[in-house]
Amino acid sequence: MEFTLKIMGSASAMPVVGRNQSAQVLDVHGRFFLLDCGEGVQSQLIRYRVPILKIDSLFISHVHGDHVFGLFGLLSTMGMKGRTAPVNIYGPVNLGPILKFFLSYYGDGLAFEIRFTPLKMKSPEVIYQTRSLEVEAFPLNHKIETFGYLIREKTPQFNIRKPAIAGYGLTLTEIGTLKRGEDVHREDGSVIKVEDAAYLPYTPRSYAYVSDTAPFPELPEWVKGVDLLYHETTYLNALADQAEKRFHSTTVQAAECALKAGVRKLVIGHYSSRCDNSALYEKECRKMFPETYAASDGDVFDVPLEKLEQNI
Repeated sequence: MEFTLKIMGSASAMPVVGRNQSAQVLDVHGRFFLLDCGEGVQSQLIRYRVPILKIDSLFISHVHGDHVFGLFGLLSTMGMKGRTAPVNIYGPVNLGPILKFFLSYYGDGLAFEIRFTPLKMKSPEVIYQTRSLEVEAFPLNHKIETFGYLIREKTPQFNIRKPAIAGYGLTLTEIGTLKRGEDVHREDGSVIKVEDAAYLPYTPRSYAYVSDTAPFPELPEWVKGVDLLYHETTYLNALADQAEKRFHSTTVQAAECALKAGVRKLVIGHYSSRCDNSALYEKECRKMFPETYAASDGDVFDVPLEKLEQNI
């Protein structure tokens, strides 16, 4: 059961040799989600062996060019490859006219539907879900309307301990009740508690994508406890005045967010072209949050499955 982040682009607005602009792919159980779509993203998808036609949905943070300039090329390539399945795109309201422009000039011959969902929330809301996962969107604090995303697995069904089936003489109905995480209440007044007969097979995993933003009080709570947090660090701490002016974050501010949120691991990126040494960003963050990793294009961050108890 994959839960793997692949970095397609780690630069900010200005072109940098060796770094493409913002784009990431999260593989959850073989379902591919593209987070932002910077220039040249389709070449990066090919380079890092991400199957373009298997991309399920796109989540766009905002319409600044370094986050959307790859969108037209990617959608066109999907069309040339013969895609027929709908493409789900989530993003701010002002992404709508951009998609309308694309369809008006380049939409002829596309055999798939673009399903655009405009985001308007002021606090986290679930915008996408399947039987096994859900995606929340939440507003960020940038110069234009911008959203972050949190992808998490849903709590799985409980597993029944094999000895409990015979020990309690469980019926199929009772097994179903326990699998849903509910205690069994029998007619004789006895109760079979979930923890005595069943267990969760694994801990649900989670990933939060925090794109361009200045710090704000609610953010650590909104990404609280995630296994993997991506947080932009456009500036080193010495340029905190520039970060404030441009509604971006510094290394220290990203590390503070990760620390307050109690996340397991912090991945940083969206580096300013003023500094081409990502190790300096990582070093500043690690002084406050040791589990920090500076992203480079092509990096892979896997969130392993943590089994809670083996069946016996």
